[in-house]
Amino acid sequence: MSQTRTTLPRAGIVTALAVAGVLGAAGAAFAHVTVHPGSYAKGATDGVLTFRVPNEEDSASSTKVQVFLPTDHPVLGVLVTPQDGWTAKVTTKKLKTPVKTDDGTITEAVSEITWTGSKIGPGQYHDFNVAFGQLPDDTDQLAFKTLQTYSDGTVARWIEKTDKGGEEPENPAPVLELTAKGAEEGGSTSVASPTNAKSSESSKSAASASDSTARGLGVAGLIVGVLGLAVAAFAVVRSRSTGSRSE
Repeated sequence: MSQTRTTLPRAGIVTALAVAGVLGAAGAAFAHVTVHPGSYAKGATDGVLTFRVPNEEDSASSTKVQVFLPTDHPVLGVLVTPQDGWTAKVTTKKLKTPVKTDDGTITEAVSEITWTGSKIGPGQYHDFNVAFGQLPDDTDQLAFKTLQTYSDGTVARWIEKTDKGGEEPENPAPVLELTAKGAEEGGSTSVASPTNAKSSESSKSAASASDSTARGLGVAGLIVGVLGLAVAAFAVVRSRSTGSRSE
């Protein structure tokens, strides 16, 4: 009986740790900044990139978002969609290698966009839309390093590079994959009009609810699996206990 009593608490501890690990992993999977769509064709023109910024803190709001655009493979013709309550500051940088286009030679491009003036509360996210005139055609992906500042002074640095086929780093930068020209793209290449931007904002609540439901179902499934393992472990321990008493 002494061995059985010792085994049962141990099984409970293992189960608790497993559930905590599942919940922690599920939360981390949805916490980082991402770019949508995830891919475009090389050299694509007149499209929109959406940077989705979730709040990963429980008691602080996101008050500042800085997205850094690569200038070694510049994104040309960048325009920022107006956001209610947010003010966007666009910084440009002179290019080391000018880019020749049908409209002439481009000598500078946007290197940073900073949004301030509003906040993203705990349990919320916000989409920042950026229109572009042309994507580069001389690289396979673009990484947009991002800094996310919170009201308590914490800064989340989404700047780590993700290698193709490798494990995702702890603080990954949003990455846009660039596919071969003519390949099917991950999203529309038309620039969003003010009307479309408003429609996107109005549908955000529904999308958030849908995401929350899907995430909830996923987490619930993981928890059910862990609890199933716990029940099986309990059954094994109980059978051993019964066998000991029968002897």
